[in-house]
Amino acid sequence: MVSGMKARVDLTKVARGGYEAMLGLERYLKERGLDAPLMHLMKLRASQINGCLYCIDMHARDARMAGVPERKVHHVAAFEESPLYDEREKAALGWAESLTLLADTRAPDAAWERLRACFDEQHAADLTLLVATINAWNRICVGLRSQPPPEWPALP
Repeated sequence: MVSGMKARVDLTKVARGGYEAMLGLERYLKERGLDAPLMHLMKLRASQINGCLYCIDMHARDARMAGVPERKVHHVAAFEESPLYDEREKAALGWAESLTLLADTRAPDAAWERLRACFDEQHAADLTLLVATINAWNRICVGLRSQPPPEWPALP
C-alpha cells in the first residue's frame, strides 16, 4: 500500500454482521486449543505473502507476546532454511504457504501429507480454517486499506 492512504471504509460500522462472523471464526480457533505461538507464526507468514501491513504488524507483535523469540519471528519468511523451526512448525508453515498461494500450488498432496504426519485430522482441519481465516482478513484489510495503529501497547 502506498504511504499515506486512508482506510476506505470502517467494516465494524458498515458491515458489522460480517465483521462479527469473522470474529466468530477467530473465537472458534482460539477455543480449539491450538498452539498460540504457531497460530501467530502461520498468520504472520500468510500476511507476509499477501502484503497485509496491518496483519503483519499485529501478528509479529502477537507472536512475541505469545513467547516466540524475536529472532524466530524474523526467520518466518525463510522458515524452511531456519534451524529455529522444528518439523511440526515447518509442516504448518508450509501448509499456510500452500493455501495462501493456492493458485500456484493447488494445495499439493506432499504439503498435506507433511502436515498430517505432525497433526491429527482435527488439528489439520483447524489449521486449514486458520489459514482460510487469515487470508480473508488479509483481503479485507488490504482491500479496505486498514492501517495498524501508530503504536500498539507495549510488550509485557
